[in-house]
Amino acid sequence: MIRHNGLHRERARRPTLEAVAARAGVSRSTVSRVINGEGTVSDEFRAIVMNAVNELGYVPNSAARSLVTRRTDSIALVVSDPPTVAGADDPAFSAVLRSVTRELEEAGKRVTLMLADSADGRLRVERYAASGYVDGVVLVSSHGADPLPPALARTGVPVVLLGRPGAAAHVPYADVDDAGGAAAAVAHLLARGRRRIAAISGPPDSTASQARLGGYREGLRDTGHRSIIAIGDLTLASGADAMHQLLRDDPALDAVFVAGDPMAIGALRVLIRSGRRVPEDVAIVGFGDIPAASHTVPALTTVCTPGVEQARTAARLLLRHLDGGPASSVILPTELVIREST
Repeated sequence: MIRHNGLHRERARRPTLEAVAARAGVSRSTVSRVINGEGTVSDEFRAIVMNAVNELGYVPNSAARSLVTRRTDSIALVVSDPPTVAGADDPAFSAVLRSVTRELEEAGKRVTLMLADSADGRLRVERYAASGYVDGVVLVSSHGADPLPPALARTGVPVVLLGRPGAAAHVPYADVDDAGGAAAAVAHLLARGRRRIAAISGPPDSTASQARLGGYREGLRDTGHRSIIAIGDLTLASGADAMHQLLRDDPALDAVFVAGDPMAIGALRVLIRSGRRVPEDVAIVGFGDIPAASHTVPALTTVCTPGVEQARTAARLLLRHLDGGPASSVILPTELVIREST
């Protein structure tokens, strides 16, 4: 009982909005507008109020604030790809999630991670967003046919996609220039005198993989050289299998563009084991610039994608959208990193 009464006395001593107003010498409504982040208060009064807040150690009541602002200050970070695709073979995936979370938390938002890799999971996310538990959603999805982006857009909750959506989803997104990066890789191979340039593409339902495949084809379009394509699933093993297929289809190929570094590493191993010298006989370019790319033998030439900056950009787009700013999309540039494999 003594401890219980002490807790009540402690709660009673917590500073109130009125106490902050009295310390700052302003009205309660002015303090409320400052606490709620409204832009109708001058910088001078905002500084006075925040000084009083800090002196008194005032902590806003989040439940009461939500009633006034109609905001939860919570964001759902939704991953709609199966974990085996989105994370296990993508060393940068966890860094992307951390970057989104850090950017949102630094803006005072609480982040709830949700998986939507099944029909039940997607329905759960839709209902959660539509019920008003979050102010917005950052959605990580790489499949053009993913039904979640348009479904979330219909709920009226602000949504930003990490990666380009399919044609049916009209939501803002943060993406990288996959097509431009692939075209630059092909141009580099052509400049090195390569003429039979094959490609290992990612899954057909991946928007990024299809953009990279489109960039490869565009790079060859005016050269008169035919495209030679095998399909992988972004894993190292699939890259090895695709490389075996390409060598059977065209034993005289002299270069390979690969739409993902793990697949490129698998392809590189097959080339070396088959007796091909890299880059003397066959040059190879990957995509992604994962840490392992610089440690292969020979070191892998690859297209560097700004994954962490893409993640931060997606978070900033959502924050801007929540503040009433434009919901425009952003495409970040890629960069070709030339190493020994070309």
